[in-house]
Amino acid sequence: MQTRTLGSLSVPAQGLGCMGMSEFYGTADQAEAERTISRALDLGVTFLDTADMYGPFTNERLVGQAIAGRRDEVVLATKFGNERGEDGGFLGVNGRPEYVHRACDASLQRLGVEVIDLYYQHRVDPTVPVEDTWGALRELVEAGKIRHAGISEAAPDTIRRAHAVQPVTAAQTEYSLWTRDPEDDGVLATCAELGIGFVAYSPLGRGFLSGTIRSREDLERGDFRRGNPRFRGEALEHNLALVDRVRTIAEEKGVTAGQLALAWVTAQSGRGGNPAVVPIPGTKRVRYLEENAAAAGVALTDDELRRIDEAAPVGAAAGDRYPDMSSVHR
Repeated sequence: MQTRTLGSLSVPAQGLGCMGMSEFYGTADQAEAERTISRALDLGVTFLDTADMYGPFTNERLVGQAIAGRRDEVVLATKFGNERGEDGGFLGVNGRPEYVHRACDASLQRLGVEVIDLYYQHRVDPTVPVEDTWGALRELVEAGKIRHAGISEAAPDTIRRAHAVQPVTAAQTEYSLWTRDPEDDGVLATCAELGIGFVAYSPLGRGFLSGTIRSREDLERGDFRRGNPRFRGEALEHNLALVDRVRTIAEEKGVTAGQLALAWVTAQSGRGGNPAVVPIPGTKRVRYLEENAAAAGVALTDDELRRIDEAAPVGAAAGDRYPDMSSVHR
């Protein structure tokens, strides 16, 4: 597994998103999830991404348990800011400095570690100046509780303001062949200008780009994608055509549609002046983890990149990324 540098943090060229192991993507299987994390470390996929709100709280405990005894191998990332209660209820976005400190201490305890490698502001709190939130993150760095700070789904101006208080190591935003917004909204350009790395979550379009989802009935009851605008009605039919175009190119190359989609995201690292780009595909099963990890070795020619860009240009997907887009890109 090759490496990339996010700010001053060295990570593998592909990470692992752990969210779906605990919530949102149907039935959870903790034993299989732990096997998946262990296999990821064996394959060099040592950049693990979790958050306190996944579960809630159970995903951090799962990750902590899975890496016990192998902590030194792992670049561990978690997040705060999407506040939830013990009953799972959503309490809103919280960026208050005192909350940042409490949330970090709680995450350290659940993860069973002494320091978090990369601590993200999960969503920007519009009621709290980002400078105040990032002042708290600077204090956490100074206290040795976190090594690096990141921000998720933030607008370019917000990233700049945060970076002026405490260096932003990584900006995390959805990025894939059906979500190319960061190319168009200034986020990638801002990261490149400031020396910030870019972490692409949902690089497989929440599994859609793998080509295995053809209808909402392919998703388990309770899977949050059933309510996602891109998986419904006319938007679904439109997006299936996009996936079919990607699959055609993948078949010609002898890889899966998902591997081609991941290889495309990986290829954006440094392309056209981009910053370092690291995808963190999520999975809860070993076999998909192995398929995804193999994509890191798939090289794309300039002609293949051109064809993929034509098959899935900016704005090609139909439907919003979330039912409620109010908390992203603040």
